Amino acid sequence: MKPIGYWLNRTDQALTDSMDSLLSESGLTRLGWQVLNVVEDTPQATDTDVLTFLAANAGPADLTAAIRTGLDDGWLTRPEAGRLALTADGRTRLAAVAEHVAAFRALSTTGISPEEYRIAVSVLERMTHNLEHR
Repeated sequence: MKPIGYWLNRTDQALTDSMDSLLSESGLTRLGWQVLNVVEDTPQATDTDVLTFLAANAGPADLTAAIRTGLDDGWLTRPEAGRLALTADGRTRLAAVAEHVAAFRALSTTGISPEEYRIAVSVLERMTHNLEHR
């Protein structure tokens, strides 16, 4: 049996590759989609909010580039200096993408019960806590 780190890396790469492929027709990447979701879920979002929430997913340079792409591609706007918000078009487009992401999630968890998924996430969360807070 391969160690957990091997499977964590393979799973993350498979998720990224598959999501990037799925989202490419919408002009997004997995990271770009994550940025849009942080902005959608955080009223009065700032660049710092995005960098903080997604620090485990990418470094500041990649996150800043994803924010810039969201702005350049019309997904995001700056209602005031330092703030981010979805544009009306961005909100509509993100809702359409959500349908594809839901199908992707169903595919990625084929053969995995909700209980197994919950246990897997719980174990990974505890392992992370053990290592980050020792």
